[in-house]
Amino acid sequence: MTTHTTTAAADITTSIAEASRTRLDFAKSAPKVFRAIVGFDAAARAGLDPALVELIQIRASHLNHCAYCLHMHTNDARKAGENEDRLHMVAVWREARHFFTPKEQAALALTEALTLVADAGVPDTVHAEAAARFDEEELAHVIALICAINTWNRVALSTGKVAGTDERKG
Repeated sequence: MTTHTTTAAADITTSIAEASRTRLDFAKSAPKVFRAIVGFDAAARAGLDPALVELIQIRASHLNHCAYCLHMHTNDARKAGENEDRLHMVAVWREARHFFTPKEQAALALTEALTLVADAGVPDTVHAEAAARFDEEELAHVIALICAINTWNRVALSTGKVAGTDERKG
């Protein structure tokens, strides 16, 4: 099994390297915009539980079909000590509520509503549940974080980012 696993990992690494052709280097082509998004993202996550931040980013990336961001944030969550079971359940959190706290559930519901805002807006019930679980400052940061990850997803998708090619420094 180890040989098969090692060979499979090498094949994946080779495939990623071959597929790593980005349509546009966004950071290089629009450095001020890129830095502004980085700053917005950093400000949004300030004061939020890092595990919650990753859950929000993972769920939005699922919904937006952004493999690049999904790969990045599931890896970040693992590095931060997130449980594999929870990572597998994020996409189906409503059917696996017992894996998530009521606060996390409220954040995931808000993430879905805001990410898919064109479908039905943000229902009053979703907002009310989030407002009951977060103080006003936290809620504002959660909303900003959802907006930030949706922006990152759209940048990654439109520029052709390839899952497995996390270019962040350090």
